[in-house]
Amino acid sequence: MSGQILVADDDGQIRDIVRIALGQAGFTVAEASDGQQALEMAQRLTPDLIVLDIGMPEMDGLAVCRELRKSSDVPIVFLTAHADEVDRVVGFELGADDYVPKPFSPRELVARVRAILKRSAPAQAVQAVLRRGMISVDPDRHLCHVQETTVTLTSREMELLVRLMSRPDNVMSRPQLVDAIYGTNVHVSDRTMDSHLRNLRGKLAKAGCADAIETVHGVGIRMGACRGG
Repeated sequence: MSGQILVADDDGQIRDIVRIALGQAGFTVAEASDGQQALEMAQRLTPDLIVLDIGMPEMDGLAVCRELRKSSDVPIVFLTAHADEVDRVVGFELGADDYVPKPFSPRELVARVRAILKRSAPAQAVQAVLRRGMISVDPDRHLCHVQETTVTLTSREMELLVRLMSRPDNVMSRPQLVDAIYGTNVHVSDRTMDSHLRNLRGKLAKAGCADAIETVHGVGIRMGACRGG
């Protein structure tokens, strides 16, 4: 697998570790040392994925993510300290695809980057457009519409919606959703999945479909009627 990754962190040693690990995995790496530089480079280079530290000078990672999501759905992986759970939740709500807590394993970071790029790449086999009430999803083109309104989704949100819409009347538990989206070898908390679900619900509701995702208490999640409201 190849592609260009933008690594943004004010710690030069961390950038070196990430650059070496990603370079050995076959990626081209660009580096930014603060948030403002990261934003400018992301807009100029249009990388395939961004590894973004939350705590940076000039402009923190959350602000960079917020600005990028106004015009781009580039996958974003946050680097964050163990104690910054609130920041992680906020990051998902802003549109981040994943996070890796510090201190981190370079091998795990590379594995997560590969998994996200693999999922966001166009599929070789053509997937049918999925429809449920007001919602239509074209997985191959990474497009989601509520009637005529385009809904911009991150790669995680898109995969979550596709999973649910593929079997819209079936209930999936949170552990099943985590395994389907992240794989069985990555630990992801229920709060992470809840953040993705809350963000997805919010985007669909803002577009006019407030009943898109239904919680079956004590069991899991399934698609709602998607008739609006």
